[in-house]
Amino acid sequence: MQEFLVEITTAVPPDVPAEEVDRRRAAEHERAGELAATGRLFRLWRPVGEKRSVGIWRAEDEARLRTDVLGTLPMWPWMTAVVTPLEPHPNDPGAGSR
Repeated sequence: MQEFLVEITTAVPPDVPAEEVDRRRAAEHERAGELAATGRLFRLWRPVGEKRSVGIWRAEDEARLRTDVLGTLPMWPWMTAVVTPLEPHPNDPGAGSR
């Protein structure tokens, strides 16, 4: 499975009712847990003071990452993602732990 650095920004349209946003956020939390349990979501961070996330995600290829992984997130219709494919670095100190 390939790893990707994914930067996600979410912009909820202003006309979406708060109840719908709350419902999707709760479902997003649950779905992220499922993706983590299956190894698709490896790590996730939020830069200090920002409303975006940066994470390491895994999929067979970028197309499947966008459709089968990110595309299953309940907030996905309101997200933009910058996806960067990653490859191992020969000096990666964590390479032996994978």
